[in-house]
Amino acid sequence: MTKYPTYDELPIDPSYPPNTAWGVFGKDDNLGTLNLLTEERAAKAAQENVKKGAVFSLNWHLESPSPPLFNRTSIQHDIRDRGDSKKFDDVYSSFNTQTSTQWDGLRHVCHMSTGRFYNNVSPEDIVLGAKGSGRLGIHHMAQRGIAGRGVLLDYGRWCERNGKQVNPLNRHVITVDELEQVAKDQKVEFQEGDILLLRTGWMAAYEREGDRLNEIMDLAKPECIGVEACQDTYRWVWNNRFAAVAGDHVAFEAFPPKDWNDSCHAQFLGGFGMPIGEMFYLEKLAEDCAKDNRYYCLFTSAPLNKYQGVASPPNALCMK
Repeated sequence: MTKYPTYDELPIDPSYPPNTAWGVFGKDDNLGTLNLLTEERAAKAAQENVKKGAVFSLNWHLESPSPPLFNRTSIQHDIRDRGDSKKFDDVYSSFNTQTSTQWDGLRHVCHMSTGRFYNNVSPEDIVLGAKGSGRLGIHHMAQRGIAGRGVLLDYGRWCERNGKQVNPLNRHVITVDELEQVAKDQKVEFQEGDILLLRTGWMAAYEREGDRLNEIMDLAKPECIGVEACQDTYRWVWNNRFAAVAGDHVAFEAFPPKDWNDSCHAQFLGGFGMPIGEMFYLEKLAEDCAKDNRYYCLFTSAPLNKYQGVASPPNALCMK
């Protein structure tokens, strides 16, 4: 098994920014922490965690949230009659890949304090077309495919059980100590290459509020529950060797960040090369996990194979 440096041993090259994983998987790498998803780990995840054949889609409606957050555009869907109402096809336009359930790919946010992307890739490489390159494009994730052990931490239910009053639609910080307590209470033990799935209760709260959303939150600049952006979080995430992280909320981290230079987006995407999943639909999976007390699953995801893409719907499934 490859031995990777700890968070406090990063970087491997003193010319790189502090605590970045540039070069850990090779200087020309485009996959980052997804390299931890080996064939052996995928096979083990299937063998040990698929017991009853239950399948859970982690994809929210493409039309949700509605209206979109951050002034993003709604997807437009046109169904076209191809001949005498006997054949049809459809067209999606104004399709922002980050409106609904999504992977933030490694082109989405750079290591903010340096302005460079994961593995020291320049902004010039991110430019679309012939002037740019394919470095860090979502097509690398798509062509590899994502399969491994998913691990659910149900922070929302943990709060309910412990009488902790939290409104997920407000900016609320989740600490490493709390995440570790949730894992302990669920009897969860992490393994290298796990995909961390964090349920905060944000999506359930959003759907529950319905028409009142415009009254209780600024949809253009939403506040949201999420993990704390700090050294303790970065150290915990890296040292647990997660292949990726995802949650049912807007940004995985508490949003908005107090300082983009010191944010989970900058550190995970730009520093570690770790994809971030946002607005994953975890409700049915979480209900099942609460019933059988099994918080592990086989996780699969097939992002869009779009050359130079920045982000993608995950097309994610979990099997138990």
